[in-house]
Amino acid sequence: MPKVSVEIPQELLDDLDEHVGDEGKFVNRSDAVRASIRKTLDMLDEIDRRHGRAERLC
Repeated sequence: MPKVSVEIPQELLDDLDEHVGDEGKFVNRSDAVRASIRKTLDMLDEIDRRHGRAERLC
């Protein structure tokens, strides 16, 4: 799996960390970031469908 390096504001990282670990929803930060990207892409696909741009999605 490719690795990607990004800069994240500290306040976002702090919020993310509240959802990671034994008491959180995600096992680790990578898992949380992947889930967030998937959800965002699904939302963008739905917006594209509503605006008639679904034919460009392949």
